[in-house]
Amino acid sequence: MLSEARVLATIAVSDIAAGKVFYGEKLGLIQLAENPAGVTYQCGEGSRLFIYQSGTAGTNQATCATWNVTDVEAAVAELKTNGIMFEHYDLPGATLQGDIHVWEGDMAMKTAWFKDPDSNILNVGSM
Repeated sequence: MLSEARVLATIAVSDIAAGKVFYGEKLGLIQLAENPAGVTYQCGEGSRLFIYQSGTAGTNQATCATWNVTDVEAAVAELKTNGIMFEHYDLPGATLQGDIHVWEGDMAMKTAWFKDPDSNILNVGSM
């Protein structure tokens, strides 16, 4: 049953107004709905991201959402124009090319990590 269901990225933020500025304005996501529980954004065909206010915002130390894009370099460049700063990690098998982590060979992929105002870890990547 779950293998056939759509999944929704759900991210805790400490302040809904600040979250709306970041996800709506800085990331350019399209707001679909807002209610007392939080705000839902459109992310590509059939994908959604939901932000809600919580006192535990930013406590996750792992990636909580990934946008699979066809051109990581273009996505990074666009996000930089909106003031997004990127994280650099020392990862096995990866080389850092600017702000993009690159893996070659059988597991070829590119990805770049950034944080929202609550330090939730997000990324854009191509696999």
